[in-house]
Amino acid sequence: MSKRLMRSAPVNGYAVGYGKPPQDSQFRPGQSGNPAGRSKGVRNLATDVRRALKLPVKVRAGGRSRQMSTQAGMLMMLRDKALNGDARALDRLLELANRFNNEPAPEVAQTLSDDDREILAAYAAEIAASITSTGPRTPDANGASTCEGDRDESLTNERVRRLCGAAAH
Repeated sequence: MSKRLMRSAPVNGYAVGYGKPPQDSQFRPGQSGNPAGRSKGVRNLATDVRRALKLPVKVRAGGRSRQMSTQAGMLMMLRDKALNGDARALDRLLELANRFNNEPAPEVAQTLSDDDREILAAYAAEIAASITSTGPRTPDANGASTCEGDRDESLTNERVRRLCGAAAH
């Protein structure tokens, strides 16, 4: 018999052929064909860039050596070049600042001084007096309270409430 026929003959009920290697040359259970193979997790360009920018580097700043991330070191070098007059570095740094420094400014609660409150109260009283002294007011379709004789001068009731409310606080 030829060797070819012997190999294809089933051994212990297992037929050797295409996609079916002999059992003695197969990997053992729990053993990989590439034990030092690719590490788990997806590795693409974005992952590699993030990993490279996080690596620590030694940077000499202010006469002493410091360790910081690669990204922080690159930004320090870009800043130094821009401060030394490099136009391209300055343009790039301004572009980065414009892109990443657009946080809205925190709103500062303004407190009114007593003088300001008195001025607002006097103004609100003046407006209230002008409303009552010009005659009866009729609301129009927009909710504005206008004087019968003068339709151009309209003042919404809401605005009067806001002005009077601002003076009360």
